[in-house]
Amino acid sequence: MPKIYVVGLGPGGLEEMTPRAVDALMKCSYIIGYTAYIDLIMDAFPGKRFITTGMKREVERCALALKKAEEGFITGLVSGGDSGIYGMAGLMLEVVSREKSGVSVEIIPGITAASAAAAVLGAPLMHDFAVISLSDCLTPWDAILKRIRSAASSDFVVCFYNPRSRSRTMHIAAAREELLKHRANSTPVGIVRNAGREGEAFVITDLERMLDFDMDMFSTVVVGNSRTIVLNGRMVTPRGYEICGGEWADEDSGDRRDHRCAADH
Repeated sequence: MPKIYVVGLGPGGLEEMTPRAVDALMKCSYIIGYTAYIDLIMDAFPGKRFITTGMKREVERCALALKKAEEGFITGLVSGGDSGIYGMAGLMLEVVSREKSGVSVEIIPGITAASAAAAVLGAPLMHDFAVISLSDCLTPWDAILKRIRSAASSDFVVCFYNPRSRSRTMHIAAAREELLKHRANSTPVGIVRNAGREGEAFVITDLERMLDFDMDMFSTVVVGNSRTIVLNGRMVTPRGYEICGGEWADEDSGDRRDHRCAADH
C-alpha cells in the first residue's frame, strides 16, 4: 500500500533521531527534503534515493512525495525538529486531502528546537511556556506581535524560533520591548545556536543585554518568566516543589507527601 512517512529529524545529528524515525526512513525507497536536512542524514542511509529542493519550496516537496508514493514507493518526507511543529506534516496532509489521494500518511515526531535548546540551557521550560516564530514569511507581523503581547502579559516562558535573519533584523528587538513591559530587565534569557548540531554554542544573559549577542535563523531564544532563575550557570523555571523540609506537592496528581532533602539522608 502506498505510504508517506513525514519524519522529524530532531536537531540534525543521527544520535538525536528517535529509533522510530530511523526505522521509518530505513523502510523508504525515496527520501525527500530541504537540501540542508538531507545533507545531514544522507550518509546514514546508503542505498536510498534522495530528492532535494531549496528553501520556500515546501509545496513542491509535498507534491513530489505524493507522486512517488502514488507510483508505489514508500516515501519519506523529512523536517528538521518535529515534523508537526513548524514542519511539513500539516502541509503534507493538506496536499493529500486536496488531491483526494488514498495514500497513507504517518507522522513521526522528533525533538523540536525548544526541547533541544532547553536541555542545553538547563530546565527553563519546566512550567507553562509559549513557542513563537518571529518569521513573518507566512504569518503577518501584526498577528505575531499580538501573540507576543499575550504571552508576555500571561507570564509564559517564551521560546522564540527564527529570531533574526539577514533581511529581518528588528523583530527580536520589538519582541524584547513587549516583554520588558511585563518583566524585569534581569529576567534570564538563553540563546542557543545550532542546538544538538555541530557548532553548538549558547549564552545565558538577561532581557537588558540580550541584544548584545548574535542571533540568526539557527538560533533559539528562551526568555524566562517572573520565576525563572539561574542556578550554577543553568536556567531553571521552578514548578513550585519544596525541595527541603516539610511537605511537597505533586502537581500532576495533587498528592502531598513527606519529603526530606538529600542532605537529610
